[in-house]
Amino acid sequence: MEKKKHLVVVGAHCGDAEIQAGAIAHKYAKAGWDVTFLHLTAGEKGNPPHISVEDYTKQKIEEAEKVAEILGGKSITLDYKDAELTFSDEIITHIATLMRKLKPTVVITHWENSIHPDHALCPRLLQAAQLKAGLPGFDLDGLAPHYYPFYHSENWEDMEGYEPDIFVDVSDEFDTYLEALSNYWFIMNSSSFRYYDYYKALGTVRGCVNRTKYAQTLKFPTGGNVRKGGFIPGFEI
Repeated sequence: MEKKKHLVVVGAHCGDAEIQAGAIAHKYAKAGWDVTFLHLTAGEKGNPPHISVEDYTKQKIEEAEKVAEILGGKSITLDYKDAELTFSDEIITHIATLMRKLKPTVVITHWENSIHPDHALCPRLLQAAQLKAGLPGFDLDGLAPHYYPFYHSENWEDMEGYEPDIFVDVSDEFDTYLEALSNYWFIMNSSSFRYYDYYKALGTVRGCVNRTKYAQTLKFPTGGNVRKGGFIPGFEI
């Protein structure tokens, strides 16, 4: 029997993975893939004045689970602290071990440049974990090595140098994506950024360029779109 394929979308905080690639994830879930949204932190430091950091942590984890369910996936939130991520062997090993368990077919995460330190660290951690998860020389709880390719996705905080390489038609999934996003308090109530309006507009603009109603984009890792071979890619001879 063919092994079921698995898309894992990794964000620095609950909400990042979903806003960046939630419609893509839903498209693949509908096609029969397993989908997991992995959040390195809850993103709890952005708590509204009337909610404590502790209570907001619980709220965001619950919101993430509801959003994932609507999009056809599952949610995992690690217990690292918002705005306190570090590029450490402990976190890299944790992610690598988790990736050996999840066995993703492909991973989507943040772009490497961001105004938020957690966002910028996320792809670096994923890339380091990619190596550790893939090499048989590392013993990670006795789990078999697993190597995964990854792509970057689009976040308003990560736009420096982000030029899309891939446009994915998500016209049939976009309404469900917007419905899912509406379950996050910060997306609907933030006083500092109009998340819902931005991502609805972004999907529309990317769709225009893609000649479809809506689209979400991906970007190859730096240098990852280089192709080597004996012919022009797509024009074999």
